[in-house]
Amino acid sequence: MGTAADRRTFRRASWVNVIGNALKIIVEGAAGLAFGSVALVADAAHSIADLVASVVVLIWGDSRFEGPDEDHPHGHARIEPLTALFVGAVIILLGAYLLYESALGLLEGSEVVFSYVLVGALLFAMADMYLVYWYTMRANADLESTALRALAVDCLNDLYTTTAALVGVIGIALGYAWFDALAGALVSLLVIYQGLEIGRENLTYLSGKAAPADRQQELESTLLAHPGVEGFHDLRVFYDGTVLEVEVHVEVDGDMPLRDAHDLETDLIEMLRAETDVGDAHVHLDPSGIGEWKDHIDEPLE
Repeated sequence: MGTAADRRTFRRASWVNVIGNALKIIVEGAAGLAFGSVALVADAAHSIADLVASVVVLIWGDSRFEGPDEDHPHGHARIEPLTALFVGAVIILLGAYLLYESALGLLEGSEVVFSYVLVGALLFAMADMYLVYWYTMRANADLESTALRALAVDCLNDLYTTTAALVGVIGIALGYAWFDALAGALVSLLVIYQGLEIGRENLTYLSGKAAPADRQQELESTLLAHPGVEGFHDLRVFYDGTVLEVEVHVEVDGDMPLRDAHDLETDLIEMLRAETDVGDAHVHLDPSGIGEWKDHIDEPLE
């Protein structure tokens, strides 16, 4: 859960994406319809889905800043990767649509009247998306939001697709109409790949995958650095959304007074939660040297 300032930054970045995509749709769509450019209309249609994704991030992704409640006792950390996963799915669908349109253009050709208005509309769209990308990345430098990062990647996708449309329009002016379809096909494959990468990353966060081995070793060193810790076992470090959750049984002096044990447990929890990527920690204290109850489950009763 971030601060109120972080939440305002997230919302501003989300609004910038909404407004930027809306402007791109209006300018490209109007120019494409006026001069019969399939490339511009397709790129504008691409941005309609981007606009939907931006609105979803604005409304849904904002939940990452809400703390634990009765319905979500561990907080809302998984809302953000779920939002980013939706954006990734939208990117994949759009890439597939653009690939289909490009294939049709290669097979059937297209009829379009060249105009510098088309070039102007595409240059505006490129500048618009670059500014949205720059602002989103700048706002996300400290937030490290996967949803905003997905939107930023989508802005780059827009730059690629708009560049492809511009190459196509220039090709039409030079008498090579097939430039548009070929460039669109190549970019479509890149868009699909990036959507798959976003999906793969956020499925990791949603599935509760274990943290990388080197990160687990760092947390082990953190635990052993405390003078009251004599050992540990059953350490589990896994993703709960975009943050890590730590569960561990710590071995301590079995003759330690209960109050001291309570203070030690509090110290360890606070120490683990102070790690920037750790959202929550659960520590169970065991007297060192006696093992766990489950280790003796098959032993006969005396």
